[in-house]
Amino acid sequence: MLQKLRSNSQGFTLIELMIVIAIIGILAAIAIPNFIAYRNKAYCSSAESDANSVAATLADYFAIPENTSLPEVTDAGTYLDYQLSNKGGQNTVTVSGESNGTISIVVTDASSRCDTAYKSASAGAAGAINKWTSAAGHTYEKYMD
Repeated sequence: MLQKLRSNSQGFTLIELMIVIAIIGILAAIAIPNFIAYRNKAYCSSAESDANSVAATLADYFAIPENTSLPEVTDAGTYLDYQLSNKGGQNTVTVSGESNGTISIVVTDASSRCDTAYKSASAGAAGAINKWTSAAGHTYEKYMD
């Protein structure tokens, strides 16, 4: 009778449960840092995307022959009816004309959560068309001719 009772017992042993928990812990230890890095890159991408969208909006604006000068900006979160991203805060934009005839678009990442390693890898040399100003800064610059 005792032998029959043991053969019908169901469930997992303590060792089996500990192995499954250890495997889940290892997978989580690998996945969580990668998830955080991808999320932080998304903050960088929002500033870069805003700069590209403002550039496209300006190109559309200057495609009209009557528009020959930069429009005045009253709201730094909106430019020519384009609303900037709202990831972790409201990004702001500054658009100005340079003395050499180019237009400078500077988008400030309001979240301040863009990854430093990403910014330093994307920081361009002086005169680069698209660049993060520095690894420590929170502004992305784009120049248009």
